[in-house]
Amino acid sequence: MDDWDMWDRRERTRLSPRERLALLEIEARLREDRGFARRMGGGAHRERGDRARRRIWLPTGVLLLALASAFCAVMGIRTADPGLLWCFAVLWPLTLFQAFRLLCRLARRRGRAGERASSWL
Repeated sequence: MDDWDMWDRRERTRLSPRERLALLEIEARLREDRGFARRMGGGAHRERGDRARRRIWLPTGVLLLALASAFCAVMGIRTADPGLLWCFAVLWPLTLFQAFRLLCRLARRRGRAGERASSWL
């Protein structure tokens, strides 16, 4: 449906040109407000796609850091190479930090889902 052909389907009344223009201006201002769009859970289609792409990077990064940390720890212990042990010492805190961020994101998402589910109870 075109923006200019908006109908109120319940009453079957058409908006006047002045009302349509005012409504379009309000919608344009609301689209520009990112905070409002985030609170409403919407956004442009491309923003949702970007968000979905960004959502996969944190779990992937945690997995890769964990694998690299485990490799450095095992090989450092087996070979007693100080370089590998130092790599593990650098990678392990980064792995823990990113895992903590991932757990916080999951807890926040479950909290939101719980609020939606229990809001009508």
